[in-house]
Amino acid sequence: MKQTVLNFREKNHNSIIFTCISVLILLLGVSCNNRDKERKTVDFSELENRATHKAKSNSKDVYIAIASMTSPKETLTFYHDLINYISDKVGYPIYIKQKKTYEEVNILLENGEVDFAFICSGAFADEYKKRKIKLLVAPQINQKTSYNAYIIANKEAGIVRFEEFENKSFAFTDPLSNTGRLYPLWKINRIETTASEFFMKTIYTYGHDISIQMVNRDIIDGASVHGLIYEYLALNEPEKVENIVVIEKSEDFGMPPVVTPSSLDKQTFEMYQKVFLNIHKDSLGKEILNRLNIDEFVIVGDSIYSSVFELKEYIDHVPTK
Repeated sequence: MKQTVLNFREKNHNSIIFTCISVLILLLGVSCNNRDKERKTVDFSELENRATHKAKSNSKDVYIAIASMTSPKETLTFYHDLINYISDKVGYPIYIKQKKTYEEVNILLENGEVDFAFICSGAFADEYKKRKIKLLVAPQINQKTSYNAYIIANKEAGIVRFEEFENKSFAFTDPLSNTGRLYPLWKINRIETTASEFFMKTIYTYGHDISIQMVNRDIIDGASVHGLIYEYLALNEPEKVENIVVIEKSEDFGMPPVVTPSSLDKQTFEMYQKVFLNIHKDSLGKEILNRLNIDEFVIVGDSIYSSVFELKEYIDHVPTK
């Protein structure tokens, strides 16, 4: 799939080329069940102390990380069956280290404290330049490995263009979020101002679903959110977007990927990659992916994130406060 690289410094550039959890679309609902609870334990703290469990286990314990693009409950709902499936395939217990911020997940990857992680494309751009992580796979959805940012507003605000958010309130998702921060900051810079000068008030919600609900309930006038999360809500829980209008959709960004620390050994890397690439090939794996609206996991190159890399570099070198 051809990706377009933006020249952000050309003020009269007319096309907006972009795309932030994935990874995954963290709201695409998976029903939690209670099977195999001994294999998968979720802890929203550091999960440092597992000595007791390891003393009782004859197998390797695998730790993975999830960047919470949605609220903790929704994140667990999404990953429950998928992680249990992967655990069965590798033959190891899997423990999730779920963190509030994308930066915290990146630190786990840098330190080699997890085997793999589901992260946002903005967080990927931040970490990949340090050569601390490697691309494992990315989800393909509707035959695409890309997605979009949606600029949304409460209907009562009467906003139809981004410029009309001046002196309004606006929600960002996470400081490293591509769709939830980098993209709207670029929009602001295009009109030669900064977030503190342009908006009356800004907040960080640390969840695209939370941003959507705050706009829907008229707590915040607008937000920039993950398009696939918005579309899931619009299809499955339309009351959660009934008071929202989408005023703009960005062009494509590379799909939020699954990554590993660069320090992960080649044999383990290839084992995980093989498991992900084959999920859609058996009936149980296909059923799980169908519930997630994922076609399959595929190998991608870093070129699909070129617009995200450029956007991140641009925002790092312009005033944004």
